[in-house]
Amino acid sequence: MKIIPAIDIIDGKCVRLSKGDYGTKKIYNENPVEVAREFESYGIRSLHLVDLDGAKSKHIVNHQVLENIARETGLEIDFGGGLKTLEDIETAFNCGAKKITIGSIAVQDPEFCFQLIEKYGSEKIILGADCENRKIKTSGWLEESKLDVIDFILQYQEKGINTVICTDIAKDGMLQGASGELYSEILSRTAVNVIASGGISCLEDLYEMKEIGCSGTIIGKAIYEGKISLKQLQDFI
Repeated sequence: MKIIPAIDIIDGKCVRLSKGDYGTKKIYNENPVEVAREFESYGIRSLHLVDLDGAKSKHIVNHQVLENIARETGLEIDFGGGLKTLEDIETAFNCGAKKITIGSIAVQDPEFCFQLIEKYGSEKIILGADCENRKIKTSGWLEESKLDVIDFILQYQEKGINTVICTDIAKDGMLQGASGELYSEILSRTAVNVIASGGISCLEDLYEMKEIGCSGTIIGKAIYEGKISLKQLQDFI
């Protein structure tokens, strides 16, 4: 199972939110490149980079941060947040993203996203399934849809998507454990690789996600708050 630390960006700085609420913003580091370098020094190979300004404004904003991290590290970066147009997506790839995560646009314009999967291939496109009470939310989690998370994933599985980052918004940033039951259900009802996201609070949570069969786990606040050390992650890897 891949260990994938998250760096969320607002105003070029490394931050974390609770339940996606921008009002709960906490700045952890003014220099995201420094954070990424430290992750890499402990044997971490993947990074989940989220442009929270982009998610809110609906177009890519912090592409310079992406470019800097890609230039200064060898991390495999998946990038998301505000990717709404082909131009934004090209910018993300040109700035060093190895993969992009489509979330809001996958709900709002499925036909466009199906074309993206054909153009770039499923290895470069990750589906972001961010949900609360099983309903998909969009636009930095500020807007709710009526789509059930499983139906949403199955729709994209039919079009070739093979990897999904699923975030249970109620768990995100709360350090109260991840949504094991939800991930188990997704794995039993679909054929996608599931990357768990939201709520990881301790090493035991990681072992639970591995036991369930998740292909990766995204960790954010647990690292920044010192609940899981980078040395522990290095040992786990």
